[in-house]
Amino acid sequence: MQDLPLQRAFYWEKKRANSVYLSQPMGEGKIREWTWAQAMNEARRMAAWLKAQDWEQGARVAIMSKNTAWWIMADLAIWMAGYVSVPIYPNLQSDSVRQILEHSDSKLVFVGKLDDPQSMIEGIPRSVAQVGTPLCAIKTQESWESIVATTQPLQGKHTPASDALATVIYTSGTTGFPKGAMHDFAAFAHTSKALHQLLRGTQADRFFSYLPLAHVAERCLVEGFSLYTGAPVFFAESLDTFVQDLQRARPTLFFSVPRLWMKFQQGVMAKMPSRKLNLLLSLPVLGRVVRKKVLHGLGLDSVRFAGTGAAALPPSVVAWYRHLGLELLEGYGMTEQFAFATISVPGRMRVGFVGESIACCDVKLSDQGEVLTRGPAHMKGYFLNPEQTRDAYTQDGWLKTGDCGELDDQGRLRIVGRMKEQFKTSKGKYVAPAPIESKLAALAGIEACLVTGGAESHQPFAIVMLPEGRWSAMRNPGARSEFTSQVSAHVERINAELDQHEHLSFVAIVPEQWTVEAGLVTPTLKLKRNALEAHYRKHYDQWFKRGSPVVWHDHA
Repeated sequence: MQDLPLQRAFYWEKKRANSVYLSQPMGEGKIREWTWAQAMNEARRMAAWLKAQDWEQGARVAIMSKNTAWWIMADLAIWMAGYVSVPIYPNLQSDSVRQILEHSDSKLVFVGKLDDPQSMIEGIPRSVAQVGTPLCAIKTQESWESIVATTQPLQGKHTPASDALATVIYTSGTTGFPKGAMHDFAAFAHTSKALHQLLRGTQADRFFSYLPLAHVAERCLVEGFSLYTGAPVFFAESLDTFVQDLQRARPTLFFSVPRLWMKFQQGVMAKMPSRKLNLLLSLPVLGRVVRKKVLHGLGLDSVRFAGTGAAALPPSVVAWYRHLGLELLEGYGMTEQFAFATISVPGRMRVGFVGESIACCDVKLSDQGEVLTRGPAHMKGYFLNPEQTRDAYTQDGWLKTGDCGELDDQGRLRIVGRMKEQFKTSKGKYVAPAPIESKLAALAGIEACLVTGGAESHQPFAIVMLPEGRWSAMRNPGARSEFTSQVSAHVERINAELDQHEHLSFVAIVPEQWTVEAGLVTPTLKLKRNALEAHYRKHYDQWFKRGSPVVWHDHA
């Protein structure tokens, strides 16, 4: 058996024909399942229809949907037909949809489950054909069901070469228009083999797919690795059913981002105060029972690998999960590297570090401390952008990540911050915001935060967003006073650990939720710093004049 994703799919189609591969919630508690043979049959039928459109080899076909079984089947169909898939985040504005479809010159877009389908479909140019998959809430030109019902399956094993272009993945656009990273089929193979070296994945594993498949991490860790291992994939239905979906899947391999790990923690602490939970966990026999019960309630009791990435996770959160018996292993990667360059190894992990370089990626630091990487899973370049491709690499072929890093004596990497995110205060001192944000976000009750400053301020300060619904509770004077004291004490502890020029002068707490729809975070919940600073800059003077360590911004 070879390692390319389509080769693996053809292998499991025969080897595990009657084993369930995809499990899709259909609403009202109903679940639809596909065996490997059934999933490949649908993909083959769609591939035959796509191939009959007679587009040129390598033509781009987009997928615009939340994660569903049809997302993966569509991807397989696109590849079997000899085309290139272009994922689109399921929560973009119509203008962004149009930009990506036009830039990629996509011939067709699969439209699936979306929160605001009418808005997003308005971004599809008239020249781009549409195929609606089941759970798509609006009428499209063609439907998946009718095509599958009336088209004979494509026969044979249509396997592109390892260096053939498989997908164009557009970055999440924290600083402007996203760039399309081109990845070949070998990228899937190299990263899957590296994951297998670390995790020893088997057909008995279970994947839970809920982070956007349009993002490279879910594409690599769920789609790519499930194709490699032959293990089943379970999908989430909605936020309302998320915990039930997770309990149904009981994944063995589970990856999440810091903001969601912290939400899980806050959910547990809302039901059981931290002091009581710690007391119960400290008891020899009862502690084991409580650990199992808490993890079972989260749907994480079967997890043998728990990964985290995309941003720094506060050490206190890592310690909290470890106390529950779940070791959160941090990793690091980018779209350009096909998801990951380093991973923390069980038994060798170090809190605050993102692990060691993986088998298919070399890592080093430039003289300026920038993290440089290279390897066979790296992108072939940016689509239709040779100038940005040249700028992304050093003259000797190392990818310039834009991240500042440090390596310890065992080769473990710590990300200090983004080169471009560092700012200079009016005192002429540079501040890296990410490490300070990680410390600040460790306080329960803080959902997200931004550390900023610049030439107009002597010291950096922070803007804080509360969890959804928490602002209303803070209208109670007693609750606000108590939380203000907690934040003040927390900032004092943080400042004691920082250099003088890094000390936070104050924290401004704002009422808004930072959402994708508002343009303040990316679809993967990364902060759009420029957008956030532009949104709040007009209030900076007012906040400074308050002269308070904690400022409540009561007016949106």
